[in-house]
Amino acid sequence: MTKEDKTDRNMCSRKRKLMFVYGFIQLGSTVVSAIALSVIALSFCTIKKESKIFNDCVDEVQATGKSFSGAVRFCNGGK
Repeated sequence: MTKEDKTDRNMCSRKRKLMFVYGFIQLGSTVVSAIALSVIALSFCTIKKESKIFNDCVDEVQATGKSFSGAVRFCNGGK
C-alpha cells in the first residue's frame, strides 16, 4: 500500500463520519419539528374546548337577563 492510498482511505473515512453526523442531525431536527407541530395541533383542540365553554357561559348568563356585554364581562371574571 502506498502513502496516497492511506490518505485517500483516511479522507473517505472522515467524509463518511461527517455524512453520518449530518444525517443524524437532520433526523433529529425532523423529529423535533414533528413534535412541535403535534403540540401546536393539540393546543388548537384545547382552545376550541375553552371557546365552547366560554360561549356556553355567555348564553347561560344572557338567559338570566343580562346584556351581551355584561355576560361577556361576567364570564371573563368581571363583576
